[in-house]
Formats: sequence, C-alpha cells, structure tokens
Amino acid sequence: MRFATIIENGHASVALIRDRRLLPLAIPDAGLDSVRSIAASGAEGLQRVREWVRRQPQGRYRSIDDLELGPAVPDPGAVYTIGLNYAAPGEADGARPQRPLVYAKHPTSVTGHDSVVTWDRSLTANVDAESELAVVIGEAALAVASEDAMEHVFGYTCLNDMSSRDPWLDGDQWLLGKSLAGFCPVGPWVVTRDEVAPEDLRLGCTVNGVTIQDDSTAHMRYSIADLISYISRHTVLRPGDLIATGTPARLAGPMGPERHLQPGDVVTVWVERIGELTTTIG
Repeated sequence: MRFATIIENGHASVALIRDRRLLPLAIPDAGLDSVRSIAASGAEGLQRVREWVRRQPQGRYRSIDDLELGPAVPDPGAVYTIGLNYAAPGEADGARPQRPLVYAKHPTSVTGHDSVVTWDRSLTANVDAESELAVVIGEAALAVASEDAMEHVFGYTCLNDMSSRDPWLDGDQWLLGKSLAGFCPVGPWVVTRDEVAPEDLRLGCTVNGVTIQDDSTAHMRYSIADLISYISRHTVLRPGDLIATGTPARLAGPMGPERHLQPGDVVTVWVERIGELTTTIG
C-alpha cells in the first residue's frame, strides 16, 4: 500500500494512493488518522485499513492532482541521516567507516512534494540537494539484532537531505546546517515494506532536468538492517521516525560539484519503485 499526507483547507490527513487517485481515509474509531499512527498500528492496523478500503466505492476516490501533498510523514519524532554510506566505484575492501556515521535533521525541517523552499542566504549561500532512500520505522526498536531489524520497518519514501556546504555549518554545526525550514522534503508518499525490496533500487537527483546523481542502493556500505540495529543500540527508534540511508556521490557532469542550488531551480529526487519528489528553490 501507499500512504500520503494530504492538505485540505489547512488540515492534514492521510490518504491511500492508487495509481493517480487517492482515497482519504476515514476509518471509524480506529485512530488511524495519520501515516505515523498507521505505522504504529502494526499488522493489525494495516489489515483494518485493507478491509475498510475494500468496502469503499470507486466514487470516493479523487484525482491526486486535486489536493496538495504534505510531507509523507509530517510529524516524525526523529530524522536520522547517514553519512558516507555509498561505496565509490572500484573502492577497496575496508574503505567504509568502522561504524555508521549518524547525523540528524530536526523534524521541523520536513516539507512535502512540490513545496517551495527558501532560506536566509546570509546564513548559508551554498546548499546542495541529496537523493536518499528513507526508511519509515514501524514497530519501536531498541537494541535489535540485524537479523530482526527489518521487522521494524513500516515502509520507504524519498527524502531530499538538503545540506549547507559552508564551513561554519558543514562539519561544524551539522544539525543546524541540515535543519533550516524546508531542508527535509519527504515524499511523495510512503510505500509499505511488503510492496518493495530495498536492496537494489536505482535512485538519483536532477536539477532543472540535469542529472547530478544516479546510483543504486546495492552500493550501500551499511544495509538498512545494519543501520536500524546500530542506531537502536544507542537510542529508541519509534513509529514514524525516519532514517535517511545515505546519498550517492555527485556525478561529474555539466553543473560540476561547485554549482549549488539557486533561486528558481527545480530539484527532483527519485527512487525506483517509490516515486519522484520535486522541490522548487525560492
């Protein structure tokens, strides 16, 4: 199943996505009124959603173009980001860090598909987009073994880990440099784990139609199970938390590595079998 957060009359609610149509969820007395609450509900909650959806007439579906999409998970308790998690072509064994490098974005930085992101350029002038496969946590995880970790995954979504490259933020104030308002576009929806195998998905990023990233999750240095196990040894992962699993290297292309985001840029982050997440830079 695919779940999105929709915005209507300033109010956020959850909808099921099917093709280019959506079905707003209104399940009586179930408390399944957000992506995060569905993630927390486990297999029983998903079954209640399936049974309710099966009973709905086709006339209740609406065009996806009729409504604004909010952040796929608008209220994550935590957003973890992983550094240096993609292998370089032809790198030697042992090149990966000795342990996953875990950073963070503040949850208030999340925004949705087709959002416009702007910021005070006096704080940072050099900001890049980064395509990442994001894991949405389902069942809470504390000190889980790698072999059990995938049971704690609710689903997957696309995440643009927008990050400052200015030296006083990049490597000095990581949290601030990654957490300006809008610096965490998430979406367009969450695909539940039974719908997709994450081990070999192409992912990438374009700016104004020019490809700046194109790689595969098969090149992750630490697997999703490894990341969940490692993070859960140190802190509790809760339903709706996000883990951005790392970003591939930027391609040597027409834009070059020194070309950062400019007003008017249209950024599209995509992950195979999940979707495309578009952001306009204001």
